[in-house]
Amino acid sequence: MTRRTTVLSSAVALAAALALTGCSSGGGKPELRISGAYMPQPVMDIAGGFLTIKNTGGSADRLTSVTSTVSDDVTMHETKGQTMRRVESFDIPAGGELKLARGGNHLMFMELKKKPKQGEKVSIELHFEKTGPIEVDVPVEVPNYNPQQR
Repeated sequence: MTRRTTVLSSAVALAAALALTGCSSGGGKPELRISGAYMPQPVMDIAGGFLTIKNTGGSADRLTSVTSTVSDDVTMHETKGQTMRRVESFDIPAGGELKLARGGNHLMFMELKKKPKQGEKVSIELHFEKTGPIEVDVPVEVPNYNPQQR
């Protein structure tokens, strides 16, 4: 009976060790790349911001905030159906991407200090849970700009 208990205990310990190994962050750290950034030229004192964050790394990350010299109040919003709501963060899965696009998840620049014009660039800094901040120069496009139509 003692030998059977020892074998069973060893098997349980090995299974637990393998399960914990599977739960580790394994695969390395997030590797983030930003593309497709743009801001439609604002017609009021607010503006939207859109871009794609691709994560080619082995672990997930999270966009936690955005700062900019053009606004002291940059917020993140998700859109589901016809409802838009503010969120505190966006997940960026390992091997996946976060797409901020018209009609979906996006950035909102509130109470603009100045209205940027088409052809200018707006500097933003993306802040993440694991990765250091990433600075992006966001081109300002015509108000009705839609990259899917290009």
